[in-house]
Amino acid sequence: MTHQDWSMKGQWLKNCNCAYGCPCDFNARPTHGHCAGMVGMRIESGHFGDVDLSGLHWAAVYHWPGALHEGNGTLQPVIDERADEQQRAALLTILSGLEQNDGTFLHIVSMIVSEVLEPQFVPMEFEFDLEKRRARFAAAGVFETVSEPILNPVTGDEYRVQVSIPEPFEYGLAEIASATVNKGTGAIKYDWPNSHSSMSYVEHTPTGVIQH
Repeated sequence: MTHQDWSMKGQWLKNCNCAYGCPCDFNARPTHGHCAGMVGMRIESGHFGDVDLSGLHWAAVYHWPGALHEGNGTLQPVIDERADEQQRAALLTILSGLEQNDGTFLHIVSMIVSEVLEPQFVPMEFEFDLEKRRARFAAAGVFETVSEPILNPVTGDEYRVQVSIPEPFEYGLAEIASATVNKGTGAIKYDWPNSHSSMSYVEHTPTGVIQH
């Protein structure tokens, strides 16, 4: 199948309700038996055909009642309010998984989601420092999350750990942090402080993810 030419390169953040080291990266079941959280990015450079996506943010808030591969997920797309009509349509098309090869990240997500809620076009705030493992991502009325370094429980020192996936799916290399704030405040509600945070710099394309 021929897909529209597109790419999104930039800072990637996924904060979920699991313990540090999200079991999904290890083909294991969620820490608490279900999955809730958010994933999103700041597009440093990107396009969908002739539509420029550079500088925009997007996110998705989600909930699965069990392990992701069991399906029945609920997802709500969240798009930067600064996006114009063409950019909004482009981002929603990308997030639908329809413009990505079978077996790639967004395509698989589309197969395990049974309900997609009405997209939200809202102000978004994004701060991201990969090296320091610090981030903040907020979408007005939908979610707020803060990532900080994991701390040694005895000394209080910052602890650094990475997850490397040689055959990238969502990302190839991620810094692991603590989601000290991890709240869904809109249609999908959750509150899981001190949970898992993945921080990465990636490029998503129709054929999959390219790790930078």
